[in-house]
Amino acid sequence: MGTETMILIGLALVFGFYMAWNIGANDVANAMGTSVGSGALTLKRAVILAAIMEFAGAFFVGPNVTETVRKGIVDPAVFVNDPTALVLGMIAALLAAGVWLQVASYFGWPVSTTHAIVGAIIGFGAVVGGLEAINWSWHNKGVAFIAASWVVSPLLSGFIAFVIFRLILTGIFYKPDPVAAAKKATPFIVFAVMVTMMLVLAFKGLKPFWQDNFGLKPLDTLPLTVGLSMAFVAGTLGALISHRLVGRIKSGDPVMAEQSRNLYLARALSKAMMHLRRVRDTAVGDTRGRADRALQDTQAIHSELRSRTRIGGDHSAFVQVERIFIYLQIISAGFVAFAHGSNDVANAIGPLATAIETAKAGAIPKIAPIPLWILGLGAVGIVFGLATWGWRVMRTIGERITELTPSRGFCAEFAAALTVLLASVYGLPISTTHTLVGGVLGVGLARGIGALNLNTVRDIVVSWVVTLPAGAGLAIVFFYVLRVIF
Repeated sequence: MGTETMILIGLALVFGFYMAWNIGANDVANAMGTSVGSGALTLKRAVILAAIMEFAGAFFVGPNVTETVRKGIVDPAVFVNDPTALVLGMIAALLAAGVWLQVASYFGWPVSTTHAIVGAIIGFGAVVGGLEAINWSWHNKGVAFIAASWVVSPLLSGFIAFVIFRLILTGIFYKPDPVAAAKKATPFIVFAVMVTMMLVLAFKGLKPFWQDNFGLKPLDTLPLTVGLSMAFVAGTLGALISHRLVGRIKSGDPVMAEQSRNLYLARALSKAMMHLRRVRDTAVGDTRGRADRALQDTQAIHSELRSRTRIGGDHSAFVQVERIFIYLQIISAGFVAFAHGSNDVANAIGPLATAIETAKAGAIPKIAPIPLWILGLGAVGIVFGLATWGWRVMRTIGERITELTPSRGFCAEFAAALTVLLASVYGLPISTTHTLVGGVLGVGLARGIGALNLNTVRDIVVSWVVTLPAGAGLAIVFFYVLRVIF
């Protein structure tokens, strides 16, 4: 290999690692943000868990091959007569996407790494082949398909999180004895979680494994059969184990029972007060006066019940229930991190492998094999990014959108996993980042619009829309610079 080829390969490796580092700092932090924000995991433990699951997903079941041009966004025929342009373009794309992700991570914006790298590839592809070389269509999963995920991902995940959280509030927290209700519901919740997570693992986390080693699509017979079997066995075992564990939790403590009963009555009286206000405001004459007196009496009882209730401490029924959800949230976060590592590591190593193989061969390979050492490089880069800068995005997801508890964080994580599963089955355009943010928004909305930090939500949405053009613009600049140098 000539000196220029060696330099190009060296640049590709440096910028590939840089891109992987930024994936860890931004994308991986999304999976752990709710766990840290809710207090289910400390930052150190979240980094350790994410490092293990992300590395395992990326190294052991990450993609073995990568398409010449990431996701078919640019027509490969554009580079047939100028393979060096493809090498320079991939290097520029890695650098551009990495720079934008670092900017986003600095401000704590959770953005899609897939959109960043796709935007960068669009940028240099348009420079080399013109706008007609870009796949803009919906049907071939082009730019229009990707843009749709800005809407589909957060809306679908937010709706699912809203419904799940409302069901948990109604079925557990709003019961006269929340601890007893949680003990009854936990095995069913664990079964649903394990089934969903194992299906996510089969259809998304192991998708590269099925495709590269068996040539199968995610819903072909083998993955479907294996996935459903794994899910049912894991769900049943999880339900049985959780039933035995929650059976050890003591309920019926007189202090907790009084608090729960008072809160239950206070909540019911709140609804009665709302209806009494309507009656008072509508009625006239003597009826209005009697309704007003009834409202005042109800308000007095409500205030007395609330004053006798102290939430917090080991005697709080809510604290006991939240402890159960801590473990559920950790399980959910671990599965999401594994699925993310197995798929999104390709955003760094895909362009990297393409650049290296093209530079070595002096021609465009239809399929670029990914050596294990490149998979390892991407996995290590992701872990380093999470450990060094991941806390910035974790703070946004876990603290700045809405206040999270283990139960709320679990609902957001579970909703994101369900959304990923539905998208894998039906081919919907989604982003893992957008689904997690949407889940947090859904949990916040379940408590009312006032529970959301709308300024943070605005900044996040703007960063999503800007990601694609930002990646494209930076890639164009870097591509021209590299063209001048080489």
